[in-house]
Amino acid sequence: MSRTLYSMMEWITRFAYINVLWIVFTLAGAVLLGLFPATAAMFSVIRRWLMGDTDLPVFTTFWKYYKIEFLKSNQLGIVIYLLSSIFVFNLFFLHANIGELFTWTSAPLLAGLLLFLMILSYLFPAYVHFDLSLFKTAKNAFLTMLVSPGHTLLMLISLGAFYTLVSAVPALGFIFGVSYSGFIMMWFAHHAFNRIQEKQQPQ
Repeated sequence: MSRTLYSMMEWITRFAYINVLWIVFTLAGAVLLGLFPATAAMFSVIRRWLMGDTDLPVFTTFWKYYKIEFLKSNQLGIVIYLLSSIFVFNLFFLHANIGELFTWTSAPLLAGLLLFLMILSYLFPAYVHFDLSLFKTAKNAFLTMLVSPGHTLLMLISLGAFYTLVSAVPALGFIFGVSYSGFIMMWFAHHAFNRIQEKQQPQ
């Protein structure tokens, strides 16, 4: 029992620590330039944990990936910022002119927004898992989402359950809200990537 408790506390500490690193390094890049390198570094560390490398030096590893991925991840960030701005502008436009978001006229926009968010759930896991160009990374994330509906559904349910928990206990969000959300996405995406790879191998 004490060993199990120790293991739980160890993982809680890891998630809290990497959450702090994500906040610090996001702020270090003045948020706009720090957000995506910090997110890429966080997912890279979590991926290493999932692959069994749980004893890695977290700060050193985080800092290494932050530096390596700074330019490339910000290129990806520009695209995400642009697409997000388009969705936000259209949502505000509809709300200002129609007064309601959930109408038949806004259905295509909301469907597109949902698809965009689902692709984002796989985007950074694909970014850190595969050494591909940004276009191929986005394509891989999209295709993985399409061929892994079970993983996608369970990922969204898990994220929704965690969001509900954080809403009830906001302090949890500050302590490890981003890192544990990243772990959920990386865990399901990692399993989806491995399953696809196994299917592609000759029998």
